[in-house]
Amino acid sequence: MHDNAPDDRYDLLVVGSANADLVIGVERRPAPGETVLGSDLAVHPGGKGANQAVAAARLGARTALLARVGDDGHGRLLLETQRTAGVDTGGVLVGGAPTGVALITVDPSGDNSIVVSPGANGRLTPEDVRAAAPLLAAARVISVQLEIPLDTVAETVRGLGPDTRFVLNPSPPAPLPEEVFAACDPLVVNEHEARYILGAAAGETPQDWVPALIALGPRSVVITLGAEGALVADSRTDSLDHLVSPKVEAVDTTGAGDAFTAALAWRLGRGDDLRQAAAFAVRVGAAAVTGRGAQESFPTLEEVDAL
Repeated sequence: MHDNAPDDRYDLLVVGSANADLVIGVERRPAPGETVLGSDLAVHPGGKGANQAVAAARLGARTALLARVGDDGHGRLLLETQRTAGVDTGGVLVGGAPTGVALITVDPSGDNSIVVSPGANGRLTPEDVRAAAPLLAAARVISVQLEIPLDTVAETVRGLGPDTRFVLNPSPPAPLPEEVFAACDPLVVNEHEARYILGAAAGETPQDWVPALIALGPRSVVITLGAEGALVADSRTDSLDHLVSPKVEAVDTTGAGDAFTAALAWRLGRGDDLRQAAAFAVRVGAAAVTGRGAQESFPTLEEVDAL
């Protein structure tokens, strides 16, 4: 990047995971030592990082992805789907391990069992983040999840420019250092992640969790409540808002949280305040649950406006 003129910057840089989701439908999940027959294998592009990048790009955000994939067919699939969505893949590193994979079995009730092999995601290192310093400097907002090493997340925080906003969805949840909490603006959690982070300190209701989460140091907090919308709190204004979700017929919630976070991060980078950005993100999340799969269900701006 020769200079950081406004039109030169990425609306959103996602630093995170890219997985191939290998999905097989089964009548029931096998007991130990048992073999069951399943449906044809379906391979979908996934991983929270890749999902967020595609979701933002589909809405029209100028998006880049910093991730690592293997030099294999799954890695090529992920690069291709990112480019097709309009994501800048210049920051996607190739090699070091096989592409990350999620092995997913789904029974007729929709319940799934998942085994994740992080593969190349586990090899996205702090050194990779430091080497990508120009990419970090060119981003208005950087969005991160926890499907990459925690050291790499912490290094991303250390590499933030003075006017770059940091959004974190701590999923899958893990203990976080203070410096990471302090950078979050916002920390985006669902009910499960909030309970994990707060542990014994978690109160009865999501409203009780907000002050406890703010006390950990983030500048703002968003708690996603699925069909109930989201709670939004800003430590600077002591505000708490409950944003209601449009009523939709949910078909598949896969990836809806990733679509929500990507939409929120994009709108914050465009200058929306937290409440405005979250109100838009709630609509994006609602639109995403009306289609099957993760990335293929992510809406365009026109589809969100149609809600």
